[in-house]
Amino acid sequence: MKRLKLFIPLLVFLLLAGFLYQALYQNPRTLPSALLNKPFPVFSLPGLGENQKTLDASLLKGEVTLVNVWATWCPSCHVEHPFLLRLAQQQGVRIVGINYKDDTQQAKQWLAKLGNPYQATVVDASGDLGIELGVYGAPETYVVDRQGVIRYKHIGVIDERVWQESLQPIVSQLQGKGGPS
Repeated sequence: MKRLKLFIPLLVFLLLAGFLYQALYQNPRTLPSALLNKPFPVFSLPGLGENQKTLDASLLKGEVTLVNVWATWCPSCHVEHPFLLRLAQQQGVRIVGINYKDDTQQAKQWLAKLGNPYQATVVDASGDLGIELGVYGAPETYVVDRQGVIRYKHIGVIDERVWQESLQPIVSQLQGKGGPS
């Protein structure tokens, strides 16, 4: 029995080493989301813009949509913004923004200065919608199908590579199910 106790530290070490070894081959940008294949959370929040009043989850039904969580305080959001503009303007990708824990006036000025890729922007000043979505930080982007169901979550900057390798195939597949959106 005493000899068996000598092997306990070795077993603990091997178990821990196995978990760490497995973690080496996981992509940190593919954190699991409890909301995959579930409806986008219900919300009723103000829109960013003079003509937009209260927006809700019905905004995300009818067309395949990228929902992009962004903020003016987020340096990575500044990096991805020009690419989002190209997606919206040149490829006609429908993007809805969630302005996350940000100053509304600064957000309006930012979009006026840099261009607005969003069909609509939801103001999540308190971060409650972000909490429901499981947002780790900005930027994060969700692919939402025509029925308002989250089909994919991307954490980090969207650029040409991410679009081509990850997001575009999913968007194209979802659009193809019922014809082009």
